[in-house]
Amino acid sequence: MTKSGSENPATPESEAPAEASAEPSATAGGGGRGSFRRKGPIILRGRELGRSTSDQRFLEPEVVAGREPGDFTRTDPWRVLRIQSEFVDGFDTLARLGPAISVFGSARTPEGSADYRMSRAVGRELGKAGYAVITGGGPGVMEGANRGAHDVQARSVGLGIELPHEQGMNPYIDLGINFRYFFVRKTMFAKYSQGFIVLPGGFGTLDELFESLTLVQTNKMTRFPVVLMGSAFWAPLLEWLQGSLAERGMISRTDLDLLCVTDSPQEAVSVMREAHDRRTEEQMAYMRQYDLGEFPEGERP
Repeated sequence: MTKSGSENPATPESEAPAEASAEPSATAGGGGRGSFRRKGPIILRGRELGRSTSDQRFLEPEVVAGREPGDFTRTDPWRVLRIQSEFVDGFDTLARLGPAISVFGSARTPEGSADYRMSRAVGRELGKAGYAVITGGGPGVMEGANRGAHDVQARSVGLGIELPHEQGMNPYIDLGINFRYFFVRKTMFAKYSQGFIVLPGGFGTLDELFESLTLVQTNKMTRFPVVLMGSAFWAPLLEWLQGSLAERGMISRTDLDLLCVTDSPQEAVSVMREAHDRRTEEQMAYMRQYDLGEFPEGERP
C-alpha cells in the first residue's frame, strides 16, 4: 500500500420490444404515474411495475420463483441469448472509447459535500489528462465524476444497472448503457478501464474494489492501478487488511502495495498516467520482440 502525503424469471420474460417514445423525465418514486422502472431497454409504469430484477430471477430457486423443476430448460437458454446480447452491445459501444478510468463511490453522497466535490475534481483532472471517465451512471459520487469530465468536455460514460428502485442516469453522461446483469456490467468496467479510482461508498463500491484487487492479485489484469481517495475514510479498512488479513497470512503483505491512498486528485491521476506509460513501454517492447522473433522456444504467440 502506498500513501501520498498530499491533500471512491414458469415462462421466459417477454422479449417484445417496447414501443417507447421519448424517455420520461420523471424519476422513480413511491407510487403514481410518475414512478417507472427500466427492465433492460423497456420502461415499465403503473401495474406493469414488478419488484424483481433479471439478476434475482436468474439466481433464485425454481420453487421460490413459482416454477416447476425442469422449467429452466425452457427459460435459461433464452437468458443466455439475452446475456450474449448484453455483451455484444457493451463491446460494440465501448470498443472505440480510448483510454478511460472508472470512478466508483456512493450513490447517496449529496451534491455539495466534500466527497462530491472531490469526485468532481477527479473527473476534471482525468478529463484534462485525456481520459474518458466511466462511472455506474447514478447520482452522488458517480454524478460528481461525470460532471467533472463534462466540465472539461471530456468523454463522460455511464454503465447503469437494472435495480428494484430505479435511480436513472445522471444528466452529465454523454454515453450511457443500461445493463440487466451485474456480471456483464462488471466485465465492461474491467475491460475498458486502465485503472480504478475509488471514493467513499457502500457495498457496491467495496464489491468493485475487492473484485479489482482479486483480478490484479491473480494476474488476470496487469498494470492496473487502484487508488483510494480519502485517507481518513479508508484508514479503518486498511488497518483491518494489515492487522487481520496480512498478520494471519491470509494475504501477502505485498498485496497491500496494490493500493495507493491519497487525498489529491492530481496524485490519483498521476498514478494512472505512470501505470499507463509503463504498460505502453511493455507493449512496445513486446512488439519489438515479436518483430525480431526473440521469444524462447515454444513461447512465440
